[in-house]
Amino acid sequence: MASKRLKAEEKWTGRRVDFPVFSDALSKRRAELGNPELARNSGKNRTESKKALLKAIKDAGGNW
Repeated sequence: MASKRLKAEEKWTGRRVDFPVFSDALSKRRAELGNPELARNSGKNRTESKKALLKAIKDAGGNW
């Protein structure tokens, strides 16, 4: 998917990331480390609106 902000004729000087290559490298690194379980966000700094949203999702039968 092309950027909606950067026009094709503009010169991008930043780093470009080829997602399929990055994904493969990430998968290999995780496998080398034994596929560690990554820590989840504790949620201790959630705003009231985020808490309400998550409660509404849970009440609707979802699990975020």
